[in-house]
Amino acid sequence: MIFKTLLAGVVALSAHATTPLVFPPLDIHKLHQKELANEKLGEAPRFAVVRNVSVKPQSFEERDGLLVWKQRVRALNAVSLNFAFEKFKLTPNARLSIYATDFSVSVRDFTAEDNNIHGELWSPVILAEDVTIELSIPESELDELELELTRVNQGFRTFSQTTEKAGSCNVDVVCEEGDEWQKEINSVGVISTGGSTFCTGFMVNNTSNDRTPLFMTAAHCRVREYNAASLVVYWNYQSQQCGGSRNGNLDQFNTGSQFLAASAKSDFALVKLLNNPEPEWNVTYAGFDARDLDTSSATAIHHPATDEKSISFEFDPTTTTSYLKDEVPGDSTHIRVENWDVGTTEPGSSGSPLFNAEKRVIGQLHGGYASCRSATPDWYGRIHTSWEGEGVPEKRLVDWLDPGKTGDLITDTIE
Repeated sequence: MIFKTLLAGVVALSAHATTPLVFPPLDIHKLHQKELANEKLGEAPRFAVVRNVSVKPQSFEERDGLLVWKQRVRALNAVSLNFAFEKFKLTPNARLSIYATDFSVSVRDFTAEDNNIHGELWSPVILAEDVTIELSIPESELDELELELTRVNQGFRTFSQTTEKAGSCNVDVVCEEGDEWQKEINSVGVISTGGSTFCTGFMVNNTSNDRTPLFMTAAHCRVREYNAASLVVYWNYQSQQCGGSRNGNLDQFNTGSQFLAASAKSDFALVKLLNNPEPEWNVTYAGFDARDLDTSSATAIHHPATDEKSISFEFDPTTTTSYLKDEVPGDSTHIRVENWDVGTTEPGSSGSPLFNAEKRVIGQLHGGYASCRSATPDWYGRIHTSWEGEGVPEKRLVDWLDPGKTGDLITDTIE
């Protein structure tokens, strides 16, 4: 087969295709043990090992009037692969595809509509160890193309393969316990950052009710200005049957965000997604309550061990404390949940919303000791504390959740 090679801006004929990228197998057991130790320290779970590369389109094949470049990537024993293009600007008629080399699975194609302010693209995971990246482009547009593959992230566990399986006490959101919480359930997503770590987060409404794509998670999930472009949010990752097999899918996703604010004081991070979720995904925008109040009961919606989405209930009142402390009110930065009456939380649940009895978010999960084996407390960073935060826009919520300066402290969930 004859290929064309791009040399100094000139397309020339070549007899050789692009050399495949091949990465050696990982020591899965060793990685799992390391992650188990890290998770006990409260760190965001990691699911992939980063491989730094520098690959630009070189050899092209002619097909149907277009130039086609293919880059095969093999990572032995990987449970998934995902990719970072830290130089990314497609031309009007270019198309980037990512698919398993055996065509068993793929992600949606990327086009010029995915160009963004960061000039980067971070792909969702693809559950395969042998993947092909394919670019098709008119020859007349080659000079305008900006594309460089800079990272291959080699997965050693899927979103449902953390160091320990999610506990059996977790309740799927499709179970009857979730029936009255469907609007709130649809606001929650599982996230990855840097193509290698994951947490939970949620879309949040503002006082303008204008569907600005604001997304909150925990500060310790490490979403910052330097890596906001790498945020990928997966929507509706949940089981199809109550207590059934793990059959959630990762097809519905947003990639990329703009960092707005974060504070370690109450462990919150707020970003603006580069695009709104597609209407057919039925993603909602969670209401919030920033008043200085405890709640008579609480509900958590989250991805335990980043499994399919679950729901947990605390039927007793919450208290206001310091992080990991029992004394009331302590420094008043956190909400303490005594123990879960239904369900629990686990590593991977970090950043998930806590709803009060009026179905408004009052905090996001920082950490705690809860598990199916331990009826012990969890702590959530308070929206009330985060509202004024540390006094500047990049470390508080008020500027973003009340953009019209209405003074309102509550909103409801909207579709």
